[in-house]
Amino acid sequence: MPDHHAAHADLRTRWHHTVLAARDGIPEPDPMPYAENLLARWAEPQRRYHTTDHLIAVLDHIDTLVAHAEDPAAVRLAAWFHDAVYRPDRSENEERSAALAELALPELGIDDARTAEVARLVRLTVTHAPEPGDTNGEVLCDADLAILAAGPEAYAAYAASVREEYGFVPDETFREGRAAVLRQLLGLPRLFRTPHGQAEWEARARQNLTTELDLLRV
Repeated sequence: MPDHHAAHADLRTRWHHTVLAARDGIPEPDPMPYAENLLARWAEPQRRYHTTDHLIAVLDHIDTLVAHAEDPAAVRLAAWFHDAVYRPDRSENEERSAALAELALPELGIDDARTAEVARLVRLTVTHAPEPGDTNGEVLCDADLAILAAGPEAYAAYAASVREEYGFVPDETFREGRAAVLRQLLGLPRLFRTPHGQAEWEARARQNLTTELDLLRV
């Protein structure tokens, strides 16, 4: 069984370091009430994939890709906020998550420019299509999509948890919608934009997506 207490303690530490980095070491205001609010959001009962485990995975992948980012603190803050508002039956989750960042970060002492960058990055996760040269966007989007390049068991667990989140959707409707998402991803010229993502994740992710699409057609 995963040790959720240890995971949350580690996340609180990571949040504290990220906030201090984002405001150049200024200790006040206390970052921790915001961590508690965000962790409560990531632990909501309707979540099956977009959970604290997903947040940890995205932060870990950002650590792998961080040398590519222009502003690592902004990218890490965007990871914390990118699914902070998540309802499977709603379409405006990213917009509401970005608005939450725009409200919370100034209260936390984050300057206007970095707050705007975090909100921009959160909104970018609607399309996962950063413009060329948008290194912050490339790192966040690659980290968010890295699950697509997981090994077969982990990918199968991911696909199953996505289905659980959409448990209110009938099977046939879900299959059609999921297949459309997979075809859209496979239609992208590149799933991953960072050099590491292209080299290490692209081929396996395409194989996983193709396999899932074939299974949906059965």
